Amino acid sequence: MTLFQSAIWNPRGQKAPVIPHTSIQIFREVPEFRTWRRRQLLDHRSVGLVPTMGALHEGHLSLIRMAAAENHRVVVSIYVNPTQFGVHEDLGSYPKTWKKDCEMLRDLDKEIAGDGGNLGTVAAVFAPTTEVMYPSGRPSQDVDGKGSFVTITPVGEVLEGASRPTFFRGVATVCMKLFNIVTPEKVYFGQKDIQQTVVVKKLVKDFCMNTDVVIGKTQREPDGLALSSRNVFLGTRRRKVATTLSKTLRVAETAYSRGRRSRDEILGPATELAKLLLMEQHQMPPEDRVKFEVDYVSLADPDTMEELEEVDESRGAILSGAVKMLPVESPQAGEDLGLSGGPPVRLIDNIILKPVG
Repeated sequence: MTLFQSAIWNPRGQKAPVIPHTSIQIFREVPEFRTWRRRQLLDHRSVGLVPTMGALHEGHLSLIRMAAAENHRVVVSIYVNPTQFGVHEDLGSYPKTWKKDCEMLRDLDKEIAGDGGNLGTVAAVFAPTTEVMYPSGRPSQDVDGKGSFVTITPVGEVLEGASRPTFFRGVATVCMKLFNIVTPEKVYFGQKDIQQTVVVKKLVKDFCMNTDVVIGKTQREPDGLALSSRNVFLGTRRRKVATTLSKTLRVAETAYSRGRRSRDEILGPATELAKLLLMEQHQMPPEDRVKFEVDYVSLADPDTMEELEEVDESRGAILSGAVKMLPVESPQAGEDLGLSGGPPVRLIDNIILKPVG
């Protein structure tokens, strides 16, 4: 058993283990974590929470840096939440990279400690099991499934919620659980999952929760692709075409910056570009092309995610979209298809159209 594997175990009654070569404690059980949290409260130490499903990347690290600048103690949760996966979505294929995640947190801890401008540092990882998070048993992933759920509507029913009808129910439920367990002064989410941030803000507001929701900018690859844990599934061929969505949204953003305000004026050029890029792929031979499906391109209200026919300059809007990258055709010998053999990959992205004046 390696040091990183031994760091997983947290028997009741024993001191919480730590990530090797750090002081970052690892908690698997709620009572032990709450004992730790109580000490922070008595010591007047603020706590910031960065919720993740693991498979950490620079987007997560940027949120942890934000949290360390604003809080005495940062808690990173690592938990692949089953209730936000649909019945036909492959929960089992979601990347689980515990050892690498620990190494990244170790290195980030050193970086943050060496920066004198931070208020705090990474103090704890909360990595529960599903039995801990769902003590009555994991609820059904069916749309009409039974269980203890939190549902945020109507914002959770449009766009991503329309394509994945149980997704935001699962997100809101696990966030409610995490917020109740950690009781953070602030929680940190990335702008890439923009609809999720709107749902979480509504959850916090409507349930009178005493935490601030802080949104960090989307982190991108040099070519514009938004960082995501799911990018590891793309492989070489699809990775080259994965910028289709970001290119499409930037065209719409340009129209807005040039004074266009109607839905047709903003989204029209964007949808035409998406059609052109798909047509180019279809003209290639099967061993070279990449097929994809555009789920939606949206121009929505920044608070409700309802579709807009005209942008109110005083409020701005949210441009967002989703594309499904389909498995490659005619894979070549030795071709990098991505993790798990390159299953379908759903990519999301967004751009905030800022108010004018």
